[in-house]
Amino acid sequence: MPFPIHALAHRPLTAGAVAELVSLAAASHVADDFDAVEDEVRRRGWSWEDSLVCESFRTADQHVLCCDSASPFGDPDVRTFLVFGEVYPVNPHDENMANGPWLYGLMDRWQELPGWSGRRPGTDEDCEAVLAQAAQVVTAHLGAPPERTISSSAALVAGPALTHRVWRTLTHALILGPAADNGPYGYLTHLQLSCTPLSCGPDLPSADDEDGLADWMAAHIDW
Repeated sequence: MPFPIHALAHRPLTAGAVAELVSLAAASHVADDFDAVEDEVRRRGWSWEDSLVCESFRTADQHVLCCDSASPFGDPDVRTFLVFGEVYPVNPHDENMANGPWLYGLMDRWQELPGWSGRRPGTDEDCEAVLAQAAQVVTAHLGAPPERTISSSAALVAGPALTHRVWRTLTHALILGPAADNGPYGYLTHLQLSCTPLSCGPDLPSADDEDGLADWMAAHIDW
């Protein structure tokens, strides 16, 4: 049975966007200095993005990149998150849609980004289609299918259970799927590709260890 959502905004993930995200850790190091970061942002054709996700960047592909450092460039210990979709799930505890006006306004801002499109209302199947397209791009770039494919749990994200996919390089975990919007925005969910150091968590749990996999992913993407 499809699970309803109020709204979905997204821009398809591209091969170039995946390649750029994966290469950030090995790029020339840019210190946590505003002027140095500003120069690199301009060189890449990026811009600052504070209205959608605080202290983040808008890439040349018009995705939103968040990180847990002032500089995502050339630091293998930095965790980076590339947001290519935003979801407004149905909140069963908000039957009167008290939060609807301002959350729809935030979804408008996501949908107004260049190259983004939206759907209102929608279902979890629409979200899964966006994630499946993104997974094809990541698989093509890495030359391998995901090592793990599991449904999200309520402990990781609000709203419908959506698919998480996990790949690993020699140094980093790439996790594609829903993630909590940790900004001051309330009940929204990112669709994102994260690239985080493998040192964030222990060895990847077995495919049948759903609790262990949820904890492993949370260690990498929960910030």
